[in-house]
Amino acid sequence: MIVSREKAKLCTPMAAADLLKKILNKEDRISRDREHFWVITVDTRNKVRFVELISLGTMNASVVHPREIFRRAIKRGAASVILGHNHPSGNTEPSQEDLEMTKRIVEAGKIIGIEVLDHIVIGANGFSFKEKGLI
Repeated sequence: MIVSREKAKLCTPMAAADLLKKILNKEDRISRDREHFWVITVDTRNKVRFVELISLGTMNASVVHPREIFRRAIKRGAASVILGHNHPSGNTEPSQEDLEMTKRIVEAGKIIGIEVLDHIVIGANGFSFKEKGLI
């Protein structure tokens, strides 16, 4: 499902978090209380090509597989991707599952030649895997 076709240039993790918050805030209250996992596909200048919802999960989990992310990225001609998901609890600290999943996706991206620039977790604050040295 394509969530948005934005033309913004993402220069900072905060810009990506703001974009995802804007998209999430368009959801109804019940849907906002579920985990959403998006892939933002960008060109070589970090200009957003598409933002796609990969998974709509439960209150504390969403199922994501690298093939779903990179299938969309390849189809959209992405140079790189930025991953993003929300934590409805508001706590943006990544879970162990978030860390393991991100590592798997980054490795898959290296194999196929599409770099994962960052993984953003949105909630009360934002969390950037890149800023924390986890990517």
